[in-house]
Amino acid sequence: MTSAPPSTTPDTISRALVLGSTSRYRRELLARLHIPFEVAAPDVDETPSAGEAPRALAERLALAKAHAVAKKFPEAVVIGSDQVADLNGQPLGKPGTHEKAVAQLRQMRGQTVIFQTALAVVCQATGFEARDIAAVKVTFRDLSDDEIENYLRIEQPYDCAGSAKSEGLGIALLSSIDSDDPTALVGLPLIRTCQMIRAAGISLLTPKASA
Repeated sequence: MTSAPPSTTPDTISRALVLGSTSRYRRELLARLHIPFEVAAPDVDETPSAGEAPRALAERLALAKAHAVAKKFPEAVVIGSDQVADLNGQPLGKPGTHEKAVAQLRQMRGQTVIFQTALAVVCQATGFEARDIAAVKVTFRDLSDDEIENYLRIEQPYDCAGSAKSEGLGIALLSSIDSDDPTALVGLPLIRTCQMIRAAGISLLTPKASA
């Protein structure tokens, strides 16, 4: 995993934090840090380029989302993220429908899938830019068609890359998870997020002055 160094040293101005994502999962994860933030929708075309590898796609989209929102909030520190499921080099995105989710889970049963969760943090005012990717190896059980149908009927994870929510009943579909950033599979790698926003000038675990 790689992270580009910031192009400038962050200044000491207290800056707003903006999550460039409409994902409720990322919003809920970022809220765990107990710091104020805004949410803004990035206007980014998520269509893969011809022959684009899943990792490259996730990295490109995360950075594009961060920059798209930074244009609207140039003084803020902006987080962009994207996740693509990588099945033997084939990108699997959000299924959107029951039929596509069934097809995805049938493809993945008995397979090890790499969930490429990319993160980018930028601040247009300071020229700060950092990016990284958390690759999570997930091995699916050899699922029966009935298990797939029953799971989808209960959880309906049609807005999740790979058609499974590991934080919910989707954990029953899996035989193993290998990751160095435990929330990456849900959609936002918080260890890397903390590292990057600190580098960008956002304080964490700092006592607030008493009134």
